[in-house]
Amino acid sequence: MAPDAPSSTEHAPADLESLRALSLAIARGESKLHLGPKAQQVLSHLIDLRGDPALLSISALAERLEVNPSTISRLARSLGYTRFGELQRILLGDTLTPSHSFYRQHASTALSADRSDLLNQAHQLADEQCRNISRFLENLRADELEAFANATMAAGRVRLYGVRQFHAFVSFLAYGLGMLRSDVSLLSDCSHGIAEGLAGMSEGDVLVAASCRPYTREVVNVCKAARSHGIRVLVVTDLSNSPLVRHSDQALLVPHETSFISNSMVAFLSAVECLVNACATISGESAATALSRRDQFIDELAIELR
Repeated sequence: MAPDAPSSTEHAPADLESLRALSLAIARGESKLHLGPKAQQVLSHLIDLRGDPALLSISALAERLEVNPSTISRLARSLGYTRFGELQRILLGDTLTPSHSFYRQHASTALSADRSDLLNQAHQLADEQCRNISRFLENLRADELEAFANATMAAGRVRLYGVRQFHAFVSFLAYGLGMLRSDVSLLSDCSHGIAEGLAGMSEGDVLVAASCRPYTREVVNVCKAARSHGIRVLVVTDLSNSPLVRHSDQALLVPHETSFISNSMVAFLSAVECLVNACATISGESAATALSRRDQFIDELAIELR
């Protein structure tokens, strides 16, 4: 069955922000527009490629996404555009972001590199990380930061969950938030297990979870279980069709494509600093009091070398 399409182009997203918001709403099942899993995946990747030269040609784009050009054309019509060119103009925007800095084959780049070229490889990797951070900031909105900060600082309890590489992400975020407020911890710190940790949370508490491709099943399951019991779920992930998004109240999207041998965490960790600073700004005097109390105990316990 063909997806439901808007009745005319006036209902099609008029800019990238609207297109991104629609993609998130579709992923959560909150939109009247219904797309199949494959179409959702294509839409998500199109948004991620915003400004990429591959968008200049539908055939090149189809090859990049490993789909038929007709799939992209049908998706454009489903979104309310009369032809792909209308969607193309939104995705291209005013500038082009070179695609050569984003390597899909993570490990192969490093493994095949010349040993005499290690410094150039390091420069390339650092440049790619800068591009990821820039793309994150281009898509980040002030209201998203404010909503995250308000939810996190107003909650009775804040628990954070991530595994594998994202254990480092949630640990860093827990440390930062713990400087500003009490009752912040990793969900995995519960000595009895994840289920018991969730059972200790109440409606209105906040769970922050993070994962990216390839997504970890247990993180998705924890988000789903938490939200079904009234816990507010905030996720940090990579794409609008991420399985975490459909089980979240709010999602922040962070790009991570580089020639690093695995999923890069640099842009994600930069996002942590943005989020923690936003929480400090929103909290104002209460954050200042918490930081002063922390400094007092550090001094009394002579923790730091002077």
